[in-house]
Amino acid sequence: MSNTAPASPDPDDRPGNAELDFANLRARLHRVIPGGAHTYSRGDDQFPSNAPPVLSRGKGAWVWDTHGERYLDYGMALRAVTIGYADERVNAAAIRQIENGVNLTRATEIELQAAELICDLIPCAEMVKFGKNGSNVTTAAVKIARAYTGRRYVCVPRQHPFFSFDDWFIGVTAIKRGTLPDHAATTLVFDYNDMGSLKALFDQYPDQIAAVMLEPATHIWPHYADGSPGLPPEPGMDPEQFAGGFLHQVRDLAHANGALFILDEMITGFRWNLRGAQATFGIEADLATYGKAMANGFSLAAVVGKREFMQVGSIDKPGMERTFLLSSTHGAEMPALGAFVEATRINAEEDVPAHLWAYGARLKAGLAEVAGRHGLQDHVFMEGPAIALNYVTRDASGAPSLPMRTLFAQEMLKRGVMMPWLAISQAHGETELALTLEAFDGALGVYKQALDAGVETQLNGPAIKPVFRTHN
Repeated sequence: MSNTAPASPDPDDRPGNAELDFANLRARLHRVIPGGAHTYSRGDDQFPSNAPPVLSRGKGAWVWDTHGERYLDYGMALRAVTIGYADERVNAAAIRQIENGVNLTRATEIELQAAELICDLIPCAEMVKFGKNGSNVTTAAVKIARAYTGRRYVCVPRQHPFFSFDDWFIGVTAIKRGTLPDHAATTLVFDYNDMGSLKALFDQYPDQIAAVMLEPATHIWPHYADGSPGLPPEPGMDPEQFAGGFLHQVRDLAHANGALFILDEMITGFRWNLRGAQATFGIEADLATYGKAMANGFSLAAVVGKREFMQVGSIDKPGMERTFLLSSTHGAEMPALGAFVEATRINAEEDVPAHLWAYGARLKAGLAEVAGRHGLQDHVFMEGPAIALNYVTRDASGAPSLPMRTLFAQEMLKRGVMMPWLAISQAHGETELALTLEAFDGALGVYKQALDAGVETQLNGPAIKPVFRTHN
């Protein structure tokens, strides 16, 4: 499926001076919004200097800036959009719920429908609590585990960059200012695909760990039972090949020690498989969290799980000690739930995940071919399974390089492609793929010059920086 956008206006016809206007927009943003955006991943320090600081609209796989310039987008709202921006069917479903009142005094019909849908869909889901963002539901999952087990600690992998903005997680990152050390002390860190590092924590904190929380996969996938990484996952593969592997070993170790096994499917959910990466890897979690792609960009998140654990937040169990779980005015806001139901219908009927896998495979192969022609196959490449690609940029010495990554993103933007990372939607089709490969070709020509003469000869502004750093 391709959403072909109208041609961009000629840059010479754009009103005013774009560079000065962008500087003004950045100043206005930072004057009224700490960080200049409401997600640090959208900040100026995550993009090259020629990236538009403000976008006006999106349609399909395309976005437009305040000058009417359009860009093919691979950010897709921080991976929240899988069908395409402003899909008419999803929008219509949300509008129907707006007309029904948006948010009523008691539970709503669409709330019940959405809850039953996700419980029918997700392998481990017997109950659900909805929220508006991922941080709240991951924190809720930790609270459920602590309430159920009566224990203090939760274990997370150091390789997974973000679980929550709450102190229990942010306090173990490089950005500790404003967090409570006592809260961060309840989080223990191990290494993904390294069972020894997790076993060491259970040995060090016997009968004190409430849960292990991890993403099922990123661009790195779980090892096989024998400890080897094996082949990258592909659509339609037999989940049995991962039986007894890393995820299953983590679950078994957690259960053997009385802890819960929590999968954070904020990114994998509704992308890897309609039923989540749990279906891809043939495993069921005790609790799982979802968000981002649930509702094609509408604000919705969820914690789901087995009734035994989720019911700690119930009120229909006379005499049971209460747990104040998620209680939010807007958690079950009707437009987002309507969008979720319709997006799930589209995902199922049109097999959107299959398209994401297929396009990703062609994109990875295309970049490899272009990089090979430039002799840069060891300097610019994509890693990971087709559904979870990460692009790697290396300098002349072969070391990963943020300045070179910035240059690559800068040159892609000059050719009409915004690629801060790689998120694909159903709206990325043949037209979009051809444009991307053409942009690759031009960008890698400049990249090669920078390897020879130094990146500073080609880079037009500061290099992007890690989100998790101690100082600006």
